[in-house]
Amino acid sequence: MTRAALIGATGRMGVAIVRAGVASNALQVVAAIASPGSKWAGLDIGAVAGEKSLGVSVVGDLPPDLGKAEVAIDFSRPDLSLRALNVCRAAHVPIVIGTTGHGAEFEARVAAASRDIAVLIAPNTSIGIAVAQELVRMAASLLPPEFDIEISEAHHKHKLDAPSGTALALADSAAKARGLDPNADTLTGRAGQGARRSGEIGIASLRAGDIVGTHTVLFAGFGERLTVGHEATDRSIFALGAIRAAGWLSAQKPGRYTMANVLGLKTIA
Repeated sequence: MTRAALIGATGRMGVAIVRAGVASNALQVVAAIASPGSKWAGLDIGAVAGEKSLGVSVVGDLPPDLGKAEVAIDFSRPDLSLRALNVCRAAHVPIVIGTTGHGAEFEARVAAASRDIAVLIAPNTSIGIAVAQELVRMAASLLPPEFDIEISEAHHKHKLDAPSGTALALADSAAKARGLDPNADTLTGRAGQGARRSGEIGIASLRAGDIVGTHTVLFAGFGERLTVGHEATDRSIFALGAIRAAGWLSAQKPGRYTMANVLGLKTIA
């Protein structure tokens, strides 16, 4: 059983991880961190998740020793992720970051922290998406450049960032496989008039209802199309993936990792 500090413990993913940890007996939450001033502060995280009492009260800030955790799991907000990186680095505790929507400062912070601790960045912790990324990389490298690449993603109406971190990661895999710039050659959303640029990777986002997560990568050539898709129907898959990643990361040396490393898919850039 992996001892973990759970950051964003009272959010959708935090609660799902608590429940999955109890059901699988694979994760012991030793620190539960919510936002400062959270209405759940002081309550047992097990009760918050609708489970038995776990003897761990929700707190509004990260304890310096992270509750003597072996690893931290972060599904909070971008600003809290930056704080978590600092605390984990000081405490020499590896961290799995599933939070998305980060600003420009994030990459520099991750690069600095990964010199001292293991850091796993996972905009999507499902096993299926990790494999889908590898399939996208293979298709982008094997198909001729005449095949245009378009990505569509759909999530529930409460998701704040668009496009999703997963869609950006899929675009990144495709772009690098073709020798393109993931930033300059990715277009998020289309409006107005203008022809499609050669080599452009488009991303379209939908936000509606309670959609857990759907991603489709289309490779469209003359007379044929290839599609790589993934649909999540239950949030528990992300929780189980995060628990698996945390257990794996707790034994790794300092460095930057992805879900591909967890599954042994080492060909993904």
